[in-house]
Amino acid sequence: MTESSLAPMRTWLAAPMDRDVSEAIERLRHAPDVQQIAVMPDVHLAADVCIGVVVATSHLIYPQAVGGDVGCGMLGVALDVEATALEDPGIAGRVLVALGRAVPARRRNRRAAITQPADLETATLSHSSLEAMRRTEGAIEFATLGSGNHFIELQSDEDGRLWLMVHSGSRGIGWAIRDHHLRQAEDVGGGLRALDVRNDRGAAYLHDASWARRFAEANRRAIAAEVGTVMEARLSARLCWETAITTDHNHVSPEQHGGDLWIHRKGAMPAGHGEMGVLPGSMGSPSFHVEGRGHEPALCSSAHGAGRALSRTAARAKVTERKLRRQMAAVWYDYRLAEKFRDEAPSVYKDIRAVLRAQKEW
Repeated sequence: MTESSLAPMRTWLAAPMDRDVSEAIERLRHAPDVQQIAVMPDVHLAADVCIGVVVATSHLIYPQAVGGDVGCGMLGVALDVEATALEDPGIAGRVLVALGRAVPARRRNRRAAITQPADLETATLSHSSLEAMRRTEGAIEFATLGSGNHFIELQSDEDGRLWLMVHSGSRGIGWAIRDHHLRQAEDVGGGLRALDVRNDRGAAYLHDASWARRFAEANRRAIAAEVGTVMEARLSARLCWETAITTDHNHVSPEQHGGDLWIHRKGAMPAGHGEMGVLPGSMGSPSFHVEGRGHEPALCSSAHGAGRALSRTAARAKVTERKLRRQMAAVWYDYRLAEKFRDEAPSVYKDIRAVLRAQKEW
């Protein structure tokens, strides 16, 4: 395959790409039906397809270019209280404890499950195994946070107002959907598997992924509602839903970019003209509300966060619990979990301002 026949690629980088990242993207450029690739400033290595990459195709769907946590994304919403309401350590500590009880990482008791929106409960997935999981684990884990870099965070804006940010996705059922459909997909080389939207297998994946995306969106809203209950009880503060910003960064979507294309975003936000998003920094840095400019060379996409500079393995080798505590000195969190947070330390992420600068032309 000649260079001229490879999919065109544009990059906006906050730092030079590692060799492994470059090689993974080159494999993707060689894949069948890949029409265009946009590489975001927060790009980093992940299995099969890097996080922070946008892929356009005409008829083939690559579940690996969406990832397992289908619909994972962000929700930001303001409260009707100043951030100074949490200045007192005693109050902040009680709120922190209450939040941990209201929104668990996982839920194991079905009797404690929170009701899903009717359209999610009545939907049917494409395979009996996925249906069984939707009715069991999907129901139990609804309105739970998950692990890894998923979080609930309370922050002050530049005017001193308190905001809630939620980062979560489709929980275990998103991964099950990806894995099931990968088994149905065709091996196209380079470690990649594809489905064709023109047949039943491709249509089945799109149906299930669309459900997972809606589930993830509803999951974040349900989490926010649980946080709102805590904040009203503890601070007499209410969520101002009219301020809500919601976006996701793991999906495939039919879009118009000089023609009908399927846009895969894995760790990239949609950023059409006027489209609002939430761009989180690390646990120790600011986050940003952003507005899309509809930049076509980037397939109307944006970075989805700071992006990892170190893998989890490298982070745990480099960041001690003492270093984490020092980096998090200005942040209220459950100090008993410091050991578990070492691979999410602020220093293992890129500078969020450098990420923003890399895409300033947008």
